[in-house]
Amino acid sequence: MFCAVATMPLSEIKPGMRGVGRTVFRGDKVDDFQVEVLGVLENLGPKQSIILARLSGGPLAETGVMQGMSGSPVYIDGKLVGAVALTFSFSKEPIAGIRPIREMLELERAPANRPQRAWTPVRDPAQFISKPQEVSAGGARLTEIATPLSFSGFTRGAIDYFAPKLRELGLEPVQGVSGGGPADLKFGDPKRIQPGSMISVQLLAGDMAVGAEGTITHVEGSSVFGFGHRFLQVGPTDIPFARAEVITLVPNVQTSFKVSATREWMGSITQDRAVGVSGQLGKRAAMVPFSISVADPLPAPGRTMDYRMQMVNDPALAPLLVQLALYSAIEASQRTFGSGSFRIRGEIDFDGSAQPVRIDNAYSGDTSVPLLASLGVATPVSYLMQSGFDALKLKGIRIAVEASDRKKQFQIDQVWTSTREARPGDTIEVTALLTGENGVETSRKVSYAVPVGAPPGTLYFTVADASSTNLTEYTQLLTTAPRNAAQLVSFLNGLRANDKAYVRVWRADPAYTVQGQDLPDPPPSVAMILARAQPSLTGTVLARGSKAAELELDAGDAVVSGSKTVQVEIKE
Repeated sequence: MFCAVATMPLSEIKPGMRGVGRTVFRGDKVDDFQVEVLGVLENLGPKQSIILARLSGGPLAETGVMQGMSGSPVYIDGKLVGAVALTFSFSKEPIAGIRPIREMLELERAPANRPQRAWTPVRDPAQFISKPQEVSAGGARLTEIATPLSFSGFTRGAIDYFAPKLRELGLEPVQGVSGGGPADLKFGDPKRIQPGSMISVQLLAGDMAVGAEGTITHVEGSSVFGFGHRFLQVGPTDIPFARAEVITLVPNVQTSFKVSATREWMGSITQDRAVGVSGQLGKRAAMVPFSISVADPLPAPGRTMDYRMQMVNDPALAPLLVQLALYSAIEASQRTFGSGSFRIRGEIDFDGSAQPVRIDNAYSGDTSVPLLASLGVATPVSYLMQSGFDALKLKGIRIAVEASDRKKQFQIDQVWTSTREARPGDTIEVTALLTGENGVETSRKVSYAVPVGAPPGTLYFTVADASSTNLTEYTQLLTTAPRNAAQLVSFLNGLRANDKAYVRVWRADPAYTVQGQDLPDPPPSVAMILARAQPSLTGTVLARGSKAAELELDAGDAVVSGSKTVQVEIKE
């Protein structure tokens, strides 16, 4: 591959060679440090090798290899060798692994379009993000230099809660010592970006900001290469990056790091692979407007906290950011431990003619309620962004939260019917006893008219919460791909809310779902064919029974949990 700067192939690297590296230790001035080659570790990964070197000069004797140095270019005899990318944990010396530049330049050949993944019910928004590369040696681990992930506007509790997962991904969360980028950053002069410059990859900008710091390795026209290792290895992407300035260095026994501040936009990261990141100077990334409004009854009723942000439009990153930001917004106004209740309303909008996805649900309990509420919003975002439908291009996300410090929850304790036997045309009254805190009891009733001509047999009445009913009704779409965007939006908008109990009237006769359509009690010959069909090939599944009707029991603003079933014999 052509490169305007001369590069040194891996085959020419020998132990004892000396070179120079470039990085920022203060402000935006690129300084030199010294490099001594110790050897080459070949085939550490598939077609991947690492140059092992000892670094020196500047503050490195005191700090060692620092977070934020990832991507610092290394030159020998004026030729570009690679980027500082790995280090040994708790090493007494600044020994680093250098990613060969030839591997990084291959990023230009990577596919530009993200492949569509097979449909998967996403419960963990981070499941598609890879873990960092590491190699064990003599009890120590040569691992990717952790990428400092700076947070601005987030609560300490939110960062602490998500920190273990972020560290699993090779990110080191930092609060209060790095300046996140406001949403109205301006574009700067691309000429200010050079090999060794510090950048901040901006995942979220505005009232809450999240940025990942690293170093530029090489600039080729408008193309830039950096980090020397994966950021999150999400493949083709579109994430904005800004120029960053180093305020100070913080030596640390575990790992030292740079304290930086975000300045002006510079371009967009378009590839995030195992060997590094690449992007384009001057390219504007497509960001998604994201707003959160929290109405908090404490300390003063009527107080509202509003957050306005711009978020990356990335299917692997956006759901995690939504969950983290919403958790922080709730924690900023409410305690996250102890009893509490939250009403979450909002919309997920799309470009074009696609209908918005409505969010309207309630959450209550004694522990982890903010986590459940934030996950309840992040999960539909995951479904939508992993669907691969072109019609579902995010236009914006708006969330409104009503918070309460009281536990508003009912348990379905007992269910009974007005009769044990009925005939076609009769009306059956179903009563559910709901119990709450401090022995509070309330009952809800609903009537069901047995249709004229209904066959004799057992009729079941299952009174259940939203989660149980949703799972019963949507097993098909939870396990197989929706046919189109409209079906997926309809599925998400049809999910039942937690503040009601749902009475499912059904028979034991088998019911089937084919391509998202219910076929209750089909003829025996058709049922035999459907029962033998392979779900993975036909999209056909055996349901729990043939549903005759569904009724609702309103619980006010309280969350309902539990499930009970009773039965009535229908006589001729």
